Amino acid sequence: MEEYQITEAIPTVSEFLELRKSCGLSPRGVVASEVGLKNSWYSICVRRSRDQQLIGMGRIVGDGGIAYQLVDIAVHPAQQQKGIGKQIMAQLLMYLERQVDPKAYVSLIADLPADQLYQQFGFVPTAPQSVGMYFKQGLSIDSQPD
Repeated sequence: MEEYQITEAIPTVSEFLELRKSCGLSPRGVVASEVGLKNSWYSICVRRSRDQQLIGMGRIVGDGGIAYQLVDIAVHPAQQQKGIGKQIMAQLLMYLERQVDPKAYVSLIADLPADQLYQQFGFVPTAPQSVGMYFKQGLSIDSQPD
């Protein structure tokens, strides 16, 4: 990791949105990103040493007590397969081990094939006991079945 620097930091909104786009992650709004990034429980940035370009990041969000989620774990496609994702995960988990109650629930939603990385760090699928779900905006409550 000599050519990279990992720091406890929050990226700028423009860096965050650009990295998400380059990684093929779903778009986020500017205002929502400003609010969300400020409310990170913990955040790390990976920057290229020579020009300080953001090439990776990871965040932890949560309630500060019993529930935490790892989010926005991303490495620029041109920098993948160099162990950067593993470094991000290791740093996030070291923070959790130091700061979070061992009985807290720590989760993440894994895009495929990133689930293989997360499994190396002890994350396991919740199915069939439970299933990850998300709220699909745009559906009205009136359109839901009874």
